[in-house]
Amino acid sequence: MIFDELRTRAKAEWKALTRSDRPRILIGAATCGQAAGASIVLETMSTELARHNISASITQVGCIGLCYAEPLVTIVKPNQPAIFYGNVTPKITLQLIEDYILNDNPRPDLALGTIGDDEFKDIPKLFKLPMLKSQTRIALRNSGLIDPENINHYIANDGYHGLAKALKMTPEEVIQEVKKSGLRGRGGAGFPAGLKWELCHKSPGETKYLICNADEGDPGAFMDRSLLEGDPHAVLEGMLIGAYAIGASEGYIYIRAEYPLAIKRLKVALAQMAEYGLLGDNILDSDFSFHIKIKQGAGAFVCGEETSLIASIEGKRGMPRPRPPFPAQAGLWGKPTNINNVETWGNVSAILQRGAHWYSSYGTEKSKGTKTFALAGQIERTGLIEVPMGITLKEIIYDIGGGIPNGKRFKAAQTGGPSGGCLPASQLKLPVDYESLAEAGSIMGSGGMVVMDEDSCMVDIARYFLSFTRVESCGKCVPCRLGTKQMLAILENICNGKGRLEDINLLLELGKSVKAGSLCGLGQTAPNPVLTTTRYFREEYEEHIRDRRCPALTCTELISYYILPNKCQGCVICLRECPSEAISGGKRLVHIIDQNKCTKCGICLDVCPAKFSAVAKVSGETVATPSEPVPVTAPKSRNRAASNE
Repeated sequence: MIFDELRTRAKAEWKALTRSDRPRILIGAATCGQAAGASIVLETMSTELARHNISASITQVGCIGLCYAEPLVTIVKPNQPAIFYGNVTPKITLQLIEDYILNDNPRPDLALGTIGDDEFKDIPKLFKLPMLKSQTRIALRNSGLIDPENINHYIANDGYHGLAKALKMTPEEVIQEVKKSGLRGRGGAGFPAGLKWELCHKSPGETKYLICNADEGDPGAFMDRSLLEGDPHAVLEGMLIGAYAIGASEGYIYIRAEYPLAIKRLKVALAQMAEYGLLGDNILDSDFSFHIKIKQGAGAFVCGEETSLIASIEGKRGMPRPRPPFPAQAGLWGKPTNINNVETWGNVSAILQRGAHWYSSYGTEKSKGTKTFALAGQIERTGLIEVPMGITLKEIIYDIGGGIPNGKRFKAAQTGGPSGGCLPASQLKLPVDYESLAEAGSIMGSGGMVVMDEDSCMVDIARYFLSFTRVESCGKCVPCRLGTKQMLAILENICNGKGRLEDINLLLELGKSVKAGSLCGLGQTAPNPVLTTTRYFREEYEEHIRDRRCPALTCTELISYYILPNKCQGCVICLRECPSEAISGGKRLVHIIDQNKCTKCGICLDVCPAKFSAVAKVSGETVATPSEPVPVTAPKSRNRAASNE
């Protein structure tokens, strides 16, 4: 079937759906939505519509990015704009059916925003919301808006138009178009995608391979998973274009097995492509043939590195190899191979659809286009965003993310996953592009962004991320295997109050050696959290060492709990709940914590009534307390309150 026929049929189906006289309901059923309760919302919606004999279409869509507001439900009534509702529960579902679907009350108090030409009073436009108005959606253009398991929805929204255009061009012309766009690989290193393709295209050999790296292993990162769950065809179309350009006839999607929904939707998409003549032999009646296989990984972080990934596909242990030769010269089974990540392929399809000039109009001089980020940590609006390159950290964290919850102070943002750097408040005006992040000591990475507030200990943060990379190291090269081990041991000593001031310079020396001597990107970037925290938060390291004090009250060995004698009311709540029996006292007696028995679990602080606030958590200091329980000294009114507890 030729492409024009496919597009005509798809547009007819899309028109029938969007101009139907039946209500249309979209439910965000990506992993984030399901975790928030989308499945029970879907069940409630289906049951209640049937009970009311309401004929409506229900579509499960991907993540539109507003993860903080999940579950999301969109209701589109005939001749009305789409209304998005957030934090939907089964109870709210019943209200929406009764009030809006049956009685035309759109419930502005429950609505997030609308999409469409018409407006509802008191309901803003969805893409005017603070989290969305600064975004530019290219890779995520369809996520949350189309059925990811219906290929016609994708085709009707310009899908596979880029492939059809590419097949009318020479492979060299396709490569030049990608080069002119300025697209750089979104997997972390930022190597120019077009140049990478050109090297593979020019490598001798009839057999070549193409790989999509979907082995997303960064803690707090969910960009690739969300794109595959919400719009798998955008990625697959990009792979087809890339395969045609380099001359590959076989490709792999390497995806971690922990992504079952993404895998399911990929399998559905591949079957649909084969049925439509978009995969297999003589695609769209051309001489181009391409086949795709799914390879599930076991979750090893190192397999995100391209040569380790190749080894895993070949059935070997996932370990990197020295380069050169590069995969473009000798990759999978020794053949020229091109590897790009999920987001890169999603951009390729858009570039061929709309042109290199359009794409390069976004971003900076050296960092073109947009970048997706997974906002996580201590931030008001968590979720998935896509912004033009060059936007500042401050705009992302405060304008889009809504700032820090509970009135806390921003302390740091880590970009680039566990191997990225931690950037302080002084770097909030930093443009988010490859060059600026590298100069600041961080990396772009695949797009994880973890925000930390004043309660985060930067020494402990460095310890956490280094412990992750140490465990995930394959152990092949000495600098990574032993260097990260020694650095972690030093950090453990500092967090436990056993550090020395000279340890800081030793960490710097070891970190530089590990970066310079490691075989692959895991080891080369593993020291980044340590190097940036010592660069921007050196005084915090010094306090841990010199004063045996953790300013953030995080490092267990450096904190203590005391019961304040002037506030304790002898209510015995903390005494009853203490798991180590470290608290002594009785009714109307000031309680005392035995520091030798205390395990520093913090339960006493959690259970102490807020009106008393009698438990203090301190570091680097002691609190004067009686040597044995004594009668409380609070006023009678406080005593009565205590006795009522």
